[in-house]
Parts: sequence; structure tokens; C-alpha cells
Amino acid sequence: MPLDFPTSGRVAEHSRKTKETDIRVRMDLDGTGRSDVSTGIGFLDHMLEGFAKHSLIDLEVEAKGDLHIDMHHTTEDVGIVMGLAAAKALGDAGGIHRFGHAYVPMDETLTRAALDVSKRPYLIWKVAFSRDKIGEMDTELFKEWFHAFATNAGLCLHVENLYGTNNHHIAESCFKALAKAFDMAIRLDERRAGASPSTKGSLGS
Repeated sequence: MPLDFPTSGRVAEHSRKTKETDIRVRMDLDGTGRSDVSTGIGFLDHMLEGFAKHSLIDLEVEAKGDLHIDMHHTTEDVGIVMGLAAAKALGDAGGIHRFGHAYVPMDETLTRAALDVSKRPYLIWKVAFSRDKIGEMDTELFKEWFHAFATNAGLCLHVENLYGTNNHHIAESCFKALAKAFDMAIRLDERRAGASPSTKGSLGS
């Protein structure tokens, strides 16, 4: 069921169509955590619904991809389009806290994420899986999604699984840690009065 989005504020929509995928994303950075996600990949849907819930972003993702080949193109391209939508919604990022961090435990697992909405993208990914797949999804694709999202949203993002043995918990804690860190970073700080959170006067592009 499509979500109702406001017509103003930190709201953005982005679409991307190639020979491999056709993806549309809408997001409201000042939402309540609602989501309507359909990628054709059940586990990825589950992760993105959790990302929306814990970042308090309202999120719509509609993706059709060449899943008859594998899940790589769809996973990576969803990350790209979500990142571009986030960058569009952030605009010049005036007034935000800019930095965010989170530790997320899930049973035996603990994962840390730290990020800077710097507009200078970078990913450090210290996450290892002991299985090739979770459900039908290749575990190597999680890094692809995080890299695509960070690069296109303009994030310097560090994600590290400190310990854990359950692969489902490891993956899910990574998405939740990102969600909580992103929520912290993009919150508006009334003391900034909309000013750039950079000594340079603007964030790099």
C-alpha cells in the first residue's frame, strides 16, 4: 500500500531504470518509520523495513530486477537509488548534526556503525559471514548495498561487527546500526539555525 508523503520538507523521490533494474524510491527524512518495500528479495525487504523503522525515515522502495540471473544488480542498484534519494532529501545538509554512531546488540552479536554526512563518501566494512547465503541472498551482497548507499548518499561510513556467530543477527545488526547512526546524524540541530555543519562553510560534493 503506497504511503502518503508530505509535499514539502526533507522529502525526495528518485528513479533509475537500466537494462538490469527498474527502481523507484521515495523517502521522508522526518517520518515515523513507515515502510512499503518490494524488491523481489525477501531478506533485503526485511532489512530495509528495519532500516526505515529504526531510522524513523518513511520509505517506499519498488524494485524490479533481473533476479533470474542473480540478486547482485537489484541489491546494488537499490542501494544506489536509496542513496541518491537520501542525498536529494538532505540538500545542502544545513542544520544537521552531521555525525552519528550506534552500537546495536542482537543476542550474541554486537555491531558498531559510525558515520559522517560529509559528502565525501567512503566505506570501511569489517564484517565477516560464515555462510554464503542467508535465505536465498548471498551474504557478499550486503557490502555491495552498504557501499552503494554510502557512496550515493555522500556518507563516510564505518561498519564493524565486533562479535557474533549467527549470520542473520550479524546482517540485521549492521542495518539497524546504520539506521540509528543515520537518524542521529541527520537530525536538525536548532542551534545551527540551518547553517552548514562544516568549518568550510559548506560540505564537499
